[in-house]
Amino acid sequence: MTASNRIVLSSDHTAIQLRLTIAAHIAAHGWEAVDIGPTTPESTHYPKHGEAAARLVASGDCRFGIILCGTGQGIMMAANKVKGVRCGVCVDTFSARMIRQHNDANMLSIGGRVVGEGLALDIVDAFLTAQFDGGRHAPRVAMIEALETKDGPAVRRGT
Repeated sequence: MTASNRIVLSSDHTAIQLRLTIAAHIAAHGWEAVDIGPTTPESTHYPKHGEAAARLVASGDCRFGIILCGTGQGIMMAANKVKGVRCGVCVDTFSARMIRQHNDANMLSIGGRVVGEGLALDIVDAFLTAQFDGGRHAPRVAMIEALETKDGPAVRRGT
């Protein structure tokens, strides 16, 4: 299998079963599922799982990543800190298609406590079958990528 056929999957402890279901689903559709865990239900920290999956996508070892936590939000935030990753949380198929077609997303995040199994598989299918439209969207994706190299500290408001 080549990187173009590999999808890394990871989650925190809240979404192990849904991750396993998704891994079997994509494998049945010809993708190589690279499941990096976790495998046990003990509480774990979603940032490390989001980062680990994102690094495999950013390095080119895997074409796409699918990550899960309770809401999909926290693990997505961690993944998006890795240069070269464009990850979105999706709770519907329209959004899953659009993040590929308009944003050239290379990772998908799903909330295991938000989305049921049937819808999650439909979201995955929508994401994986959509293609980047390019055209007017390419300069916008380039603008997103350019943000990764801007200097200056992040401004944090509130506590």
